[in-house]
Order: sequence, then C-alpha cells, then structure tokens
Amino acid sequence: MITLAAAALAGCATEAPVTGEPVRVDLVTERGVITLELATDKAPLTVCNFLSYVTDGHYEGGSFFRTVVASTNDNPNPISVIQGATPRGSDDDLNSPIPLERTRDTGLSHVAGTISMARDGPDTATSSFFIVVEDAPALDYGGARNPDGQGFGAFGRVTAGMEVIHDIHRSPADADEQLTPPVKILTATVVGEVPAPCRP
Repeated sequence: MITLAAAALAGCATEAPVTGEPVRVDLVTERGVITLELATDKAPLTVCNFLSYVTDGHYEGGSFFRTVVASTNDNPNPISVIQGATPRGSDDDLNSPIPLERTRDTGLSHVAGTISMARDGPDTATSSFFIVVEDAPALDYGGARNPDGQGFGAFGRVTAGMEVIHDIHRSPADADEQLTPPVKILTATVVGEVPAPCRP
C-alpha cells in the first residue's frame, strides 16, 4: 500500500513544478500564528514531503522544542534558529527520508525567515524542520555548519509571524538548547489547495 508521502514524492518527481500561486501553510502555536510560503517551484520534493505531514495532521500536538542562539553557540559556525517536530520527536521517520535539494540547485538561501529541513547526513531529512532567525550562509551548500558541506534543504519563507519566532527563540532553554518547556504547535493547515504534484 502506497503512503501519502510516497505518492506525493512520486508525483513531484514526475510532474512539472507548480509555478502559479505560492503554497501557504499556517502554523498555529501557543505563542501565535506563523504563516509560511513554500517554494514548490524550486524545492518540490521537500515541499511535498512537508505538506504530507501537514495534511495528515502529524504536526498537530508537536512543538518547537529547540532554540539555537548564535551568541551562545560553541560551534565555529554559529547560527540562530528554532527547530520544530511532530509529537513523535525530531527523529520521527513515519515517512521515508527524502533526497536533499541543495541550495546550489534550488537558488534558495538561508536568510532570516527561511524554513528548512533538519537532517544528519545527506538524504536523511524526514519531518523535523527549522526556521532561521538571522541570516545563516553557513547552512547553504558549501557552508561549514555541517562538515559534509552539502548544506540544508531550504524550501520556503515566513511571510507573517516573525515576532512569534523571535519570542520562541528568546524562550528559556537548557544547556542542550532544548526549550523548557517546548512551545506547542496546535494546528498546521494548508491555506487553499494542495498543489497537484503533492497530491496522492
């Protein structure tokens, strides 16, 4: 039996990218609403994967659980981001990992407000995502945040709610950058139609 995610990725791989109206998603959190505009035309595999988790309700009850603050990073390439996940956590692999759509190929970059996929090695991203708080070129292809230099899969941007993101980013966290407590994601909803390449 084919899953929604597998069908969505298959569609993205075989159909033309969407070039019409941008795809929007509203993340309703305990702190307010974050509106995302997804770059289906530039990062279709990543967008379809993210939308499969949204439309199946897997982010509801999840959280923003991590805040990374550049001024307190011990990494030689500090960044400022917040990271979100489903209720099953950042290692939730309910759907298969997706290929890494490198910023070298998409033309996107990790400027403030960019949404991107968390990962370990290339082609390992599943459900966990992060939002960039301050410009972070170290996250792009060729950047040194990840030693493999492949960067992370940016796939859209915040169009409203950056004040919510800054509020979450400033929240208390422990020595492991885990928010104490996490900020709940109440709902995640596609605004309008799911693009045809992402439908099962």
